[in-house]
Amino acid sequence: MSRQVFVRRHPFSTFLLILLIALLGWIWHERVALWAFPDIISAYTAKEYCSCRYVMGNDADYCHSYVKQWLPTSGFIDDPAGKRITVSGMGRSNSAQWMGERQGCRLLP
Repeated sequence: MSRQVFVRRHPFSTFLLILLIALLGWIWHERVALWAFPDIISAYTAKEYCSCRYVMGNDADYCHSYVKQWLPTSGFIDDPAGKRITVSGMGRSNSAQWMGERQGCRLLP
């Protein structure tokens, strides 16, 4: 069976195969960014909540709604005494802490 016959007899399968190859190529090309994505969710939430709460001085309920995302976080710890936020999401955990009036909030290593 030649390729032309396969394409003519199975146009939908051929299209799906080409689409799959294109998708795998895109995933390979973007592999570094895709690997970093899970960290972005928890880091963004921790940093923005810290800024909302301790830099801008908003209440906790407002800041929770401000940082709510489409992808949920699995853990959230707000330490008001230390002004430190720890957020877990997609298997990664990040923390942000208020450093002072001039520095604001910073992600912790």
